[in-house]
This record gives sequence, structure tokens and C-alpha cells, in this order.
Amino acid sequence: MERLIAKADVLVEALPYIRKFFGKTFVIKFGGKAMVEAAFKDSVVEDIALLKYIGVNTIVVHGGGPEISAAMEKSGKKPNFVNGLRVTDEDTMKIVEEVLFGKVNKEIVDLFKKHHGKAEGLSGKTSNIITAKQMSKELGFVGEVEHIDLAILEKKKDYIHVIAPIGKGKDGHSYNINADDAASEIAIAAKAEKLLLLTDVNGVLDSSKKLISSIHVSDVSKMVKDGTLTGGMIPKVTGAAEAVKKGVKKVHIINGNIRHSLLLEIFTDKGVGTEIL
Repeated sequence: MERLIAKADVLVEALPYIRKFFGKTFVIKFGGKAMVEAAFKDSVVEDIALLKYIGVNTIVVHGGGPEISAAMEKSGKKPNFVNGLRVTDEDTMKIVEEVLFGKVNKEIVDLFKKHHGKAEGLSGKTSNIITAKQMSKELGFVGEVEHIDLAILEKKKDYIHVIAPIGKGKDGHSYNINADDAASEIAIAAKAEKLLLLTDVNGVLDSSKKLISSIHVSDVSKMVKDGTLTGGMIPKVTGAAEAVKKGVKKVHIINGNIRHSLLLEIFTDKGVGTEIL
């Protein structure tokens, strides 16, 4: 009986949040180990399917770095990175498109169908969602977002939209877009209530390795200067702060390797990650 009461308490705690977020838009960046390990992948997809069932408009932007690297090595190409960005020549770009949209995107859509979620796979390029331009000659066909057009999503509002971060340049070329950047720009264009970034860490930690549950955008530059933010967390948090400044209500950095971390972050008072607001 106690377990049943505890479950009822969870539902009661979630109710105000369910009411608050009905009809709102969440953009979820799906990446990290949660995309590779079956149990975590299943848990994330279950959470997103549930969000859709209770009336949240859901847009998923996914990565696929490990799968791209594996496909490159299989074809005899060695992955090369500059400042965390994959150097993308013409052959690599073909592999990126084949893996991201031809494999990873389809696997995610099929998993949603397994959980009775109506999902549609989209390439940012062929659906004309992402217009991009070359970031630098050194990186090849790595792009930065110039424009986001979400008109195609309006036609199927009852679907979970799963987007591969591939952009199309005005020159007709395909461009490899960083998934965090694509998710952020899509969240801004969608005027999203939340941008949720799934990572392999619990969120932002302080000097004692304790989770910082909330960060205001005005504190971010100070946290970079005093060393609270280091390494890959610097671009992630500064990018999140920019998204908030441009209209996204909140950005959440959470660990996708915790079962049902999305639901725990969104529908509980305490949450399990770091929110930027």
C-alpha cells in the first residue's frame, strides 16, 4: 500500500507541471551514451513519448558522433577534430548524411513507434529546416546555422519531430551542424518553453563536485572566469545562456544515463540537473 501511495504522490506532484506545460514546445537534444546504450535510449524515448501524450509539442534533435566515427573508420578514413568539431571533407559529409539521417534518425523513429509514439524523421537539409553557411575552410563542410524554417512542422503538429542536424547552404552543399547548436537555434525559432540537453554528466558541478541546480544567465561569465565552468561545459552553458537571452524560457542540462531523467527534471520540484534561466 505504501508503494501505491508513493506513486500517487508522484502524480500529484507532477500535476501542476502537466497543466503548466500543456501546449508548450520542448526541444530535446538527444546525445551522449543515452543514444548508444539500449536501456538508456529506451528510457529517453519513453519519456519523450509520454511528454507528447500529455500535450507537450516535442522536437528532438539528435547527434550521432560515435556512429559517424565508426562508419568513417570502416571506410578507411580517420576522424579528425579541431576544437571539438569534426573536419568534414566531401567524402566525410556523405558518411555524415548516410549515418545521421539514413541510420540514426530512422532507428530513433522506429523506437518511438515501438512505444506507440507518432514520430516523423526529418533531415534539416531536405526538409529545408536548416539553412547553413560554411564555418571555416579548415573544417570543410562544417556549417553554422544561418536560418531556421519550421513551417514543415506546423503541418504535422500531432507528431514527434526527429531532426538530423544537417544544413543546406545557399551554395547547394550539405553542411554538418553541431547538434547542440542546431537544437539551440531550433528552440529559439520555435519560441520553446524548454531546451533540454541530454549529456553524460549530471549537470554543472561546483568546486566540491556538487550539482548546481540553477544558474542565472547573468552569472555565466563570472563562472567561466572563476573556473567553475571548464572544458566542454563552457560552450554548452554559454550557448544555453544565449538561447535564454533570445527567448527560450529555460535550458536544462541533464544526465541522459539516469533512467527517466527527463521526467524527473520536468515534473518534480527538485529536478535532477542544472537549469539555466
